[in-house]
Amino acid sequence: MVRGEDAMEYTILAADDEIELLDVLELYLGRENIRIRKAKDGIEAMEIFRTGGIHLALLDIMMPGLDGFSVLRKIRETSKIPAIMLTAKSEDYDKILGLELGADDYVTKPYNPLEVVARIKAQLRRNYDYHEDTAKKPDILQAKGVVLNAGEGVVTLDGKALELTSTEFKIFRLFLSNPGRIFTRQQIFEQVWEEDYAGDDNTVMVHISNLRSKLDQPSGQETLIKTVKGLGYKIERETK
Repeated sequence: MVRGEDAMEYTILAADDEIELLDVLELYLGRENIRIRKAKDGIEAMEIFRTGGIHLALLDIMMPGLDGFSVLRKIRETSKIPAIMLTAKSEDYDKILGLELGADDYVTKPYNPLEVVARIKAQLRRNYDYHEDTAKKPDILQAKGVVLNAGEGVVTLDGKALELTSTEFKIFRLFLSNPGRIFTRQQIFEQVWEEDYAGDDNTVMVHISNLRSKLDQPSGQETLIKTVKGLGYKIERETK
């Protein structure tokens, strides 16, 4: 179970024009106390999303009406809920575009429903469940005009709130909690996604690129997240 049996269940939005695939997922998700609201196209997906109460979106890229990318764009206008993209293509372009639009993960069709359920549970756990060590980490982290409030899930730059996805927030918190430390792609992936790193995609790089574009807004401001050639990424330790 993702939550205890006495807790309220999660509800996910799943949009795919192959409804029979969603019917199979519904059976597996039901065993995990996860409710699914199914949409056969992008338009219906947005109608369901606007009713509220959705904890995660599972979106097929190729759908009639509105495709998965368009639905994700609209969701990101108002919400930071985790999003997983379903794609029938293996090309990096679809994966990278989805990540750039704010997706947290992707699954390539044909897929094993058990894998999809595992990825859904992982995203729900990371975004809504608290770990034992949460209280041990400082609530407020700062660096060069940027303030991260872990308790409220808010990041501000010179007092102005930044719209970060949940994954971007977690990556940034990892850096701010460890100033001066270099993190490899593998270390970032395994600490943020809590999965073994396959080392064959650009997931971490795309998320860091998106994060940099949001953090480095003032003209002339030095890049906050540094690339250490051949090693990884870090935030410089501030000197007093």
